[in-house]
Amino acid sequence: MYNLAHFSLSEMTACGSAIRKLGCDADTMETTASRIVRYFYDNFVEHETQQPTFTLVRFFKTHDFSDLSNNLQQVARRSLDNNSPSPDMKCLTLLGTAGDRFEWNHRHLSTRHQVIPLPSEQMVKQAPMMSQLLQQLGLSISNVIAPDPNLIVDLQERTYNVFHVRDAPGSPYIPDQTTFVQLYNIQSVLGFGGILPSGSLITIILFSRVSISRQTAELFKPLALNVKVAVLPFDHGPIFASVAS
Repeated sequence: MYNLAHFSLSEMTACGSAIRKLGCDADTMETTASRIVRYFYDNFVEHETQQPTFTLVRFFKTHDFSDLSNNLQQVARRSLDNNSPSPDMKCLTLLGTAGDRFEWNHRHLSTRHQVIPLPSEQMVKQAPMMSQLLQQLGLSISNVIAPDPNLIVDLQERTYNVFHVRDAPGSPYIPDQTTFVQLYNIQSVLGFGGILPSGSLITIILFSRVSISRQTAELFKPLALNVKVAVLPFDHGPIFASVAS
């Protein structure tokens, strides 16, 4: 078990080693992603209460619209007011989720975040959390919505920064202040990720009930590589645990 108040370099190393192994015997990337978010939710706890430190942990991956199931395509269309997207439009897709509420442990039950369409650079800029996430990671929006094949090798070999919002209450980058941040006492938000050889973005976002310092947040940066190693065997599939998902 890890305590964020005393999270150390050696604990980060142990955490990373455990995460690298979570893809073993998995049959899909979704299975691995589910194991990863569950690992973070179960293994980071508050010292005094033994409650999970993270109220919600989520794993996202970008997909082409044409690669999504019919159900997920319908969800994406509804987000676009039923407009017909291009087949290669990127969609940030929820692959793994773990949290305090029952529905936060099943991606199919997510009402708003199963699929987040990324139709244009302008529309991504209008989503404060998404645009800030990419900016803090060190990615341009174009790297995500239209990755240049000539740059993918460079992008996937880079080490990215962390997305860190120390004070979530009142932050313009964290939506749903009343119905989520205040209601569930979210203090800080942390995200990290990177680019796979296919050009897909993977990112994990952790919503914490305790404040996370910048020093602690930086310790999560190397974990992106461990997550990448765990899911890499499934970069070209199979992705989803069920064809009907």
